[in-house]
Amino acid sequence: MHQPALEALPRERLDALQLERLRRTLAWACVNPAYAQHVGPAAAGDLRTTADWGRLPFLTKDDLRGAYPFALACAPPAAFRRVQMSSGTTGNPIVNPYTQGDIAQWAEVMARCYVAAGARAGDVVQITPSFGLFTGGFGFHYGAERLRLQIVPIGAGRTSLQLTLMRDLGATILAAIATYPLRLIEVAREEGFDLSSLHLRVAMLGSEMWSDDLRAVIERELGLTAFDIIGMTETGGPGLGIECPARAGIHLWEDHYFCEVVDPISGAPRPDGTEGELVLSTLTRQGLPLIRYRTHDLTRVVSRAVCDCGRTHLRLDRFRGRTDDMVIYRGVNFYPRQIESLILSQPGAGPEYQIVLERAPGGSDRLVLCIEAQPGFAAHGAPALRERIKTALALTPEITVLAAGALPRAPGKAVRVVDRRAG
Repeated sequence: MHQPALEALPRERLDALQLERLRRTLAWACVNPAYAQHVGPAAAGDLRTTADWGRLPFLTKDDLRGAYPFALACAPPAAFRRVQMSSGTTGNPIVNPYTQGDIAQWAEVMARCYVAAGARAGDVVQITPSFGLFTGGFGFHYGAERLRLQIVPIGAGRTSLQLTLMRDLGATILAAIATYPLRLIEVAREEGFDLSSLHLRVAMLGSEMWSDDLRAVIERELGLTAFDIIGMTETGGPGLGIECPARAGIHLWEDHYFCEVVDPISGAPRPDGTEGELVLSTLTRQGLPLIRYRTHDLTRVVSRAVCDCGRTHLRLDRFRGRTDDMVIYRGVNFYPRQIESLILSQPGAGPEYQIVLERAPGGSDRLVLCIEAQPGFAAHGAPALRERIKTALALTPEITVLAAGALPRAPGKAVRVVDRRAG
């Protein structure tokens, strides 16, 4: 552990620390009149237990976009040392200002994530997420810097160069968005690059939903152990939590974040073990504290018991999808990750796919599943896959089999769903 005194804090002391920091966060946020108005007539002293936190209103993505750029910021502008922000592709971007304390907090939780994934002295970290307004690259950089690891901050793209540097500089840890290893594998095959010449031992992958079946492909091809790391711009970037070698859920750092799981429709609390929407509150962030932020991510609390690794912080299930990523087709609800698992469990199918939804002549919807596969897959594999999807999800897609490399490769997150039904 990076900070064993905190990561293995007994549950009763962790609960008490959370309550103290919830009160402090509420008081800090309400110094800003706009935030105080959003919260309403609540006082930190009224919080007798962490359960009382549920009386406060939710904070939404629209609230943060409407506060552009700094209407809900809680530190004076002179204290801001940097800003990071979301892409803003569907409205104003969400701007997150960081104080010096926020940057230090980010480095701390990221350092914990590295150690949980098995980082050790002498490791060389190749950081492939972009550096810029996107939080990914900087978060991995800060954590590795805190641990005094060697850093190769190459950023996004230039996959041929990525492979060469991984080999020549002896990279042992790969930091990436979840589907980027597929691009590494693909380019290596195209160029005859020997993946066995790499020294990679660990991959820390996030920013996208990815299945255990995809994990198995990545681990087999790259000869490493892959860990799911979570985080988002609103909470300060990657570092919210990560899996440990026990693979029994994602540890969420509860001394820095308070989580709830609620019904996505009603907002009512869901009991541990039941899936719902993750709601997060920050406990130590200064620039933009979050109070009951609705993430849209679907998960469940797996356990609050002490993990085999010795950490006491609760474990979340790997994210299954997002409430706003759910696809509805002819009255059937499904998530792309469910399709992904079925594809990867079918012999001959590759990991690249795209779900295309169209409105056919006459007004009926059609679902076309485009997948890259080995020669001959169309004759036997495609019918078998179609039947498995029908049995598991009550969907009967049309399947288009493509040669390797036929689907477009996005420069960032993979585009898994193309919905052309609007209009």
